[in-house]
Amino acid sequence: MTPELMEAGARMREAAALRRGAAAGSSGGREASYGRVVHAGEVDVSHGAILYLDDITVSFDGFKALNALSLSITAGELRCIIGPNGAGKTTMMDVITGKTRPDAGRAFFGSTIDLLRLREDDIASIGIGRKFQKPTVFEQLSVFENLELALQGDRGVRSAMFFRLSGEQADRIGAMLQLIHLKDSAQRIAGLLSHGQKQWLEIGMLLMQDPKLLLLDEPVAGMTDEETERTAELFRSLEGSHSLVVVEHDMKFIHELTMDNPAKKVTVLHEGSVLAEGSLAEVQGNEKVVEVYLGR
Repeated sequence: MTPELMEAGARMREAAALRRGAAAGSSGGREASYGRVVHAGEVDVSHGAILYLDDITVSFDGFKALNALSLSITAGELRCIIGPNGAGKTTMMDVITGKTRPDAGRAFFGSTIDLLRLREDDIASIGIGRKFQKPTVFEQLSVFENLELALQGDRGVRSAMFFRLSGEQADRIGAMLQLIHLKDSAQRIAGLLSHGQKQWLEIGMLLMQDPKLLLLDEPVAGMTDEETERTAELFRSLEGSHSLVVVEHDMKFIHELTMDNPAKKVTVLHEGSVLAEGSLAEVQGNEKVVEVYLGR
């Protein structure tokens, strides 16, 4: 590993040092429903939901960014969330990831992990990954080195100095390069990638840390049509093995995400609350949705 790689990754590795057992304080080791004991770091999805928001309210100087928002995401689900600007989409993700504390309500990861009791870095370490609109990669490093860095996210700085990839780990990076369509760009400097390729690389870096829930904020903004189609294929392939929440304005992309299953659920936010929820066809045919969002 290059000295630049170690230096660039030091902060990332330290922030993820709590990965093993970070949720111990959140569940307290208490028993879940059905008498099943929940161990430290384990996400209990025995009720089916991996994310549960209940009456979440967030106010900024009297303005309610979220207004008694309730939402449930099933384990392994790919959920699309749409809504006009100011609907509360970003604030919702801020609450889930610990960046914003709500004025009222509850937020659970699985049945037992109270997200409102955890810090932002703890939430990242227990299996919730977030991708912002603008891709964030180490542009001075190669694509392969970026993925290697993400793989080492749970290592201390000292041990990382002597880290060597095992055959299994190298194979895992190879498989990820194939998955994110960057196999032929493994040794390319990340800063030279196209915007869409940087988006794929950041998604790959998140996936190297094996998150249970991925929050993706307008992931295809700025992509070409071909890149958008390949991203939709990627997300559909992740459904089931991961839970995904995709916040997006591009209705063509939403269609591509749901084309394999017309009954796939889409949630529409408006003024901090759920306005409508159902299949894409159902929400597109909802008069209230057309009025506040789709018809504009």
